[in-house]
Amino acid sequence: MDKPQERKSPRELIVSSAHLAGGSSPALSELEYGLILFSHAFNRWMVRCMAAAGVPSLSPVEILIIHSVRHRGRPKTLSDLCLVLDIEDTHVANYAVKKLEAAGLVKTGKTGKEKMIQVTDKGLEALTRYFEIRERLLVEATKVSGLSQSDLSDIASHLRALSGYYEQAARSAATL
Repeated sequence: MDKPQERKSPRELIVSSAHLAGGSSPALSELEYGLILFSHAFNRWMVRCMAAAGVPSLSPVEILIIHSVRHRGRPKTLSDLCLVLDIEDTHVANYAVKKLEAAGLVKTGKTGKEKMIQVTDKGLEALTRYFEIRERLLVEATKVSGLSQSDLSDIASHLRALSGYYEQAARSAATL
């Protein structure tokens, strides 16, 4: 029979802000530190993978945008991209699209009044190389972690749900 886990003291926790871990949810502080490390590692990974794929000068936001533009093979609007990627400042996304367009990775056009963005052949080639590198270096490495596809899916689901709690808390904090 499983015995209940003892609560760790704030000194035993792996956190970036022990003063926050001293509250009623020290595990949330552990999660936040894990998210900090994960987000930085993920950003570094995307940039270095894209550089290995032959496109060395893109930022994490630009890489996220080109992947999202490619998603399902359909052109996207700037508002689509901002919504899906949860980008508040449309200027950030617009600048990224302009940089991707200047690099020849995406092209823009109008459908009615809407500006549509789609991946070019050059962009598709870079994304194909990115995919191949990701499969070889990252997917293969994660297979030995012991996490199943179901485990990864569950983690993703929890992270999406937690993002909603943080969004609601951010809205509430803005009213204080």
